[in-house]
Amino acid sequence: MSPAPAPALSLAAAPHGSLAAAPHGFLSPTGVEIAFLLVGLVTFGAALITVTTRQLVHAALWLVVALGGLAVEYLLLTAEFIAWVQVLIYVGSVVVLLLFGLMLTRAPIGRSPDADSGNRWVALAVASAAAVALVWVVTDAFRTTWIDLTGPAAGTTRVTGASLFRYWVLPFEALSVLLLAALVGAIVLSRKAKAKADADGDGDGDAGDEPAARTPAPVPAQKDGAR
Repeated sequence: MSPAPAPALSLAAAPHGSLAAAPHGFLSPTGVEIAFLLVGLVTFGAALITVTTRQLVHAALWLVVALGGLAVEYLLLTAEFIAWVQVLIYVGSVVVLLLFGLMLTRAPIGRSPDADSGNRWVALAVASAAAVALVWVVTDAFRTTWIDLTGPAAGTTRVTGASLFRYWVLPFEALSVLLLAALVGAIVLSRKAKAKADADGDGDGDAGDEPAARTPAPVPAQKDGAR
């Protein structure tokens, strides 16, 4: 006699671990992916307001929102080291430097007509072309690459440091030299401008120190009786 066939295991009686995982795709986003999309929209809106507003202080503050949104995006991608670098360097240093520059140059607080440009449409065309090219390159390069957001963080300080100083140490050092050269160039240019201003001031002072030509005193008229 042949053995009786084993009964088929129903889905209800099957253990949870034996079920095949549902395929992941664009039509089944996770909560992290939805948050990533929403934060990206907020970041894009803040960046758009930054380059279109005519108030310089508002542009700097909206830049803080845009850069902070990028830091949140890095956190959602488990790149915590890059996220904190974004916060410390860009939000904490670059934007503060811009605000100090606005205050020291006595920039107008309200609307500034000089903040607009007649090349707006050209700038829009160039920005759109650059955005399309960047999206196409990134999509073509990482078309089938998925980041496991539920697994261990792939962008921790340890992982990023090991990858940076093992495979990218030469570009990292070249970038350091480039930043040092830019810093030295800025110091040299500022000293030249200061020396020129001091020379112009000394020239004006020497010209002002020269005594003015004295006019001869009028000769008193002689009376007829004194002749």
